[in-house]
Amino acid sequence: MRPTDLNVPRLMRAVVYRGPNDLRLEQVKVPRIGRKEILVRVDVCGVCPTDIKKIQGGLQPPPRIYGHETAGTIVKVGPNVTGWKPGDRVGMHHHVPCLKCHACRHRAFAQCPQYKKTGITAGFEPAGGGYAEYVRVMEFCLPGLVRIPRGNTVVEGAMLEPVNTVLKAVKMLGLLAGDTALVTGQGPIGLIFTRLLSLQGIKVIATDFLSPRLRWAKSLGAKIADLPDGKAVLNGVDRLTRGRGVDAAVIAVPVDSAVAQGQSLLRGGGRMCLFAHTKRGTTTPLDLSTICVDEKQMMGSYSSDFTLQKEVARLVFSQKMDVRLLVTHQFPLEETAEAVRLASKPTAESLKVVVTHKPG
Repeated sequence: MRPTDLNVPRLMRAVVYRGPNDLRLEQVKVPRIGRKEILVRVDVCGVCPTDIKKIQGGLQPPPRIYGHETAGTIVKVGPNVTGWKPGDRVGMHHHVPCLKCHACRHRAFAQCPQYKKTGITAGFEPAGGGYAEYVRVMEFCLPGLVRIPRGNTVVEGAMLEPVNTVLKAVKMLGLLAGDTALVTGQGPIGLIFTRLLSLQGIKVIATDFLSPRLRWAKSLGAKIADLPDGKAVLNGVDRLTRGRGVDAAVIAVPVDSAVAQGQSLLRGGGRMCLFAHTKRGTTTPLDLSTICVDEKQMMGSYSSDFTLQKEVARLVFSQKMDVRLLVTHQFPLEETAEAVRLASKPTAESLKVVVTHKPG
């Protein structure tokens, strides 16, 4: 017998995008679900640079309800859904690949036509919906639900998606234990890189302009943490690699000079991963002989890898990757606009910013 659905109101609060930098707290209808869909009460949603870019740059027409690093509690289950019940706490992935198309067969999941569709919504054109009280999870995104264990928090559930995106990139680098990696930028994503690489036995050289972030990097396993142009970085590369250069360079900030520095510090045959250069039309000078003759590989990594969900869950819920340390600011739903402002212009003491509906 299916457990009784939890009480759900007819209307809910939602932060609606009405134009560039225009977020309004409004009342909207709670989404209706189909027979193969689930309704989730949102408990927490992270503020992601991707949503910031859309909110501030007006990249998509309003109205929309953004927010996709989402975790919550199932309150209603369609009659044709199995394996889930009201009361289950879940982390959600708003993009799920088909695993059958040409892109998926090449493990280019972010290029899959189904993956590019957003399968979680709070209303209007689907856009994630995490900045609302309830979201509808469509059938094709049900495989993206991850159960949150009783001993873990919904904040940890919301961080599964960003950790997944980083682990995907780490796998692409193909590093060996004992290798050395430069991670430029120690915001939340850069720090996740630092931690995951360190867990794999990689010697990490972390750079950032903010001193508190350098201290965080050291606490998460970085061998060296300094300013990008600091002597410790250049000396450390020589010392840790015996002068050959780093095996990998991760650029976790959209700064062209960081790309040039990473390329110069990379050994022949090493790999560079661009993780933050998401603005279309961006170009930068590059000595192509370093790619051809020196075989320095350059790659991009965008979004998550569905097949890594179980590994990500083990890392996060075991707290080997303790994402709770990264969450420095929590805002209530009605202050989502302020949360976005802080995340877009972080202070020395701020890292991950989340919007919460109840304590995590």
